[in-house]
Amino acid sequence: MNNDRRAIGAPTRELADWISSLKYEDIPQRTREVVRIAILDTLGCGVYGWCTPWADMMLKWARSGSSGKGEATVWGEKNTSMRVADAALVNGVASHAFELDDYHNAKLHAGAVAVPAAIAMAEKLNADGKALVTAIAAGYETMIRSSLASNPSATRLRGWHITGIYGPFAAAAACASLLKLNPEQTSWALGLAGTQGAGTWAFNADGTMSKRLHAGKAAHSGVLAAELAALGFTGPTQIYEYGDGGVLKAHSDDSDAALLTRDLGRIWHTETNSIKPYSCCGSTHAYIDAALAVRNKIGAPWDLNRKVKVGLSNVVDVQCGFTYAPGSALNAQMSLRYVIAAALVDGKVLPPQFTDERMKDPALIKLAAHLDCEHDPKLDALYPKHFAGWVAAEKDGQWVRTDILNPTGSIDNPVDAKGVTEKFRGINPQLPVDAIAKVALDIENHSVRELLALAAQRA
Repeated sequence: MNNDRRAIGAPTRELADWISSLKYEDIPQRTREVVRIAILDTLGCGVYGWCTPWADMMLKWARSGSSGKGEATVWGEKNTSMRVADAALVNGVASHAFELDDYHNAKLHAGAVAVPAAIAMAEKLNADGKALVTAIAAGYETMIRSSLASNPSATRLRGWHITGIYGPFAAAAACASLLKLNPEQTSWALGLAGTQGAGTWAFNADGTMSKRLHAGKAAHSGVLAAELAALGFTGPTQIYEYGDGGVLKAHSDDSDAALLTRDLGRIWHTETNSIKPYSCCGSTHAYIDAALAVRNKIGAPWDLNRKVKVGLSNVVDVQCGFTYAPGSALNAQMSLRYVIAAALVDGKVLPPQFTDERMKDPALIKLAAHLDCEHDPKLDALYPKHFAGWVAAEKDGQWVRTDILNPTGSIDNPVDAKGVTEKFRGINPQLPVDAIAKVALDIENHSVRELLALAAQRA
């Protein structure tokens, strides 16, 4: 075995030690609350996701090669029908299917990876609610810290989709916790997870379905990594820090391995997770808040000839500032211009704004094209700690402007458990939402199987 330690320290092993030893009692109350809300929110997004064709395609693919081994449930169905890894795959794709799932300012979606993987494994093992919360907390924290160590802005500007490349670590950590892997096995699981990480931003070229795959594939990869490690299959124990092929160097020119474990167990980045109130890219949400505020100040209906200015950071400009043209739902969901136009005209940015008919509306296309988007260096200094932005519109020769530092759903402007319950109800009115929320928000006193049974009922 090559024990080359040319990198500083051994953060992979330190992280593995922490995951392996983490207990429910070690997790702060606020972090537990965030995890419970994440379970409810992700489950709601996942069940809703089955109305999309790409989630249905993934399910058909998984079923076509299934052995019929029933370890875990496809959310919304009554019976177990898949291996854990395959259930994590399809439920992860469904959770990320329509840009409704949670996000973090480290530029990732942890819920659509960690929650499907952990729920599937917990269902197989019949693990209790405390074990599930512990596993998901380990997954979130591992994924977020992986991105922060990589430098999310630098990693994103290199073309990586961070959910795809660091998501496997979340699922591996969660499953390692549930499987009670020892520190060495956990380090193997992290190594095997990291070597499977993949996902680029090329989907933005033509709005294809590949983005929908990334969360599910990451969940699948993490489950596979943990299960292989449990069998003794070894993975690189320096997956983060190794100089030749470690993921931090591979994904960024500005990484800092020390951030992976700095204040580990004392500071929980999971607590700064964000809930989406809008069905589109999280980097656009400040602009939607700003556009809605400007609309309220000026009044509706919106004058399509009114001049509108938008201030952009460099990352948001690269990621979402492209010229809008009707195409797929993803194309519109990633388009800053389209979602601002929808906010100004419709006063909301929800799934109905992403139907084929609405995305082709000449009024929205015209307004999106005529937005005056400009680079604002002040926003560069704030991003990604703050997903900030501003929108200004002209009225009677005066400019009406709203600046948003932290959008609705962020830690500084949160959506609470009641808000997440209503979001769940809004997208899944056919389900017994109150009963599901009661169990999810008190999962420590219930079982995963009980929660999934409720998700398979009709109100």
